[in-house]
Amino acid sequence: MTRHYLDHASTSVLRPEALAAMTEWLSKTGDPGRMHAEGLEARVAVETAREQVAGLLGARPRSVVFTSGATEAIAAACWGAAERGGHQVLAAVEHSAVRLAAEAQGEVSVVGVDRLGRVDPDELLGAVRADTSVVHLQWGNHEVGTTQPVAEVIARCRERDVLVHVDAAQAAGHDAIAFDELGADLLSVSAHKLGGPAGVGALLVRRGLRVRPLLVGGDQERARRAGLEPVAAIAGFGAAASVVTVEAEHAEQRRLTDRVLAAVPTLEGVRVFGDPVGRLPHLICLGIDGIEPQAVLLGLDRAGIAAHSGSACSSEALEPSPVLEAMGVDAHRSLRLSVGWTTTDDDIDATLTALPGILEGLRALR
Repeated sequence: MTRHYLDHASTSVLRPEALAAMTEWLSKTGDPGRMHAEGLEARVAVETAREQVAGLLGARPRSVVFTSGATEAIAAACWGAAERGGHQVLAAVEHSAVRLAAEAQGEVSVVGVDRLGRVDPDELLGAVRADTSVVHLQWGNHEVGTTQPVAEVIARCRERDVLVHVDAAQAAGHDAIAFDELGADLLSVSAHKLGGPAGVGALLVRRGLRVRPLLVGGDQERARRAGLEPVAAIAGFGAAASVVTVEAEHAEQRRLTDRVLAAVPTLEGVRVFGDPVGRLPHLICLGIDGIEPQAVLLGLDRAGIAAHSGSACSSEALEPSPVLEAMGVDAHRSLRLSVGWTTTDDDIDATLTALPGILEGLRALR
């Protein structure tokens, strides 16, 4: 059976350029902090990757701090910002990695969203206090795709001398990001969401901003993140970043997901969650009346289609989605379909062919 992978928002397919770069460095040895030939070669690989990632994200290479992934980058942002004050602000639809890391640093104010999953900048800024260290705002939501008014929030926080951290893990490689022009203080990304390897990501730090490191014990990453650099993973991240064609991939992924949205009116008891227009191009979330999501996912899997329901990091608990709860919609029954750089019309055709019969069969069992 041909498989159709529509869960790129959880983790995407490794790009061949990333695999080649990793394979080369898995067979080499070299500490980038050493002066011998092996170390200097490793240093060149790391700094080349830093330039490649910076190029994708519109940043200075020196702004890029390599981490083990977006989760660590987020934790580092929360930890580093907390030195400025004991209070942090975030929207109710932020990823659990942001919420839990912020709560670990002190008091947190959580601001609600509308039924599309979008926060009101006035309400977000209204939660800022004299002791607020940082405002967290994701670029686009990881479950429903709705994008946030990031530029406006950054500009208004700058007027109040409050840091802004942008979780761009779901957006990097799918939306055009220009970190330096955006003016954000901190921005977190992960390699595996855009076709790089799992286990590596980055925290971008605005020029001139100094935040205390989360991991200490060495001077790696210009003393901003201790530990021997995983050269193979970093090289793979850089190689993936260097071949992403954001404009072209954005347009193609938007076209593919728009095909699914266009079919929704023909599907009984199915509706769209999130903003169908102001959204990330590669993912959509559908609400399905009266059917548990696990049954839908199993039906799709038997048809050769990999999809997901709810948050990638909370699905194991089978609990209601906090994102959908915050939006005031059915938090128990959703289907997330997400495309990536390998997705074709055949994948969408297979899904649109299989889904109506799966839903009809499950409803007949009730």
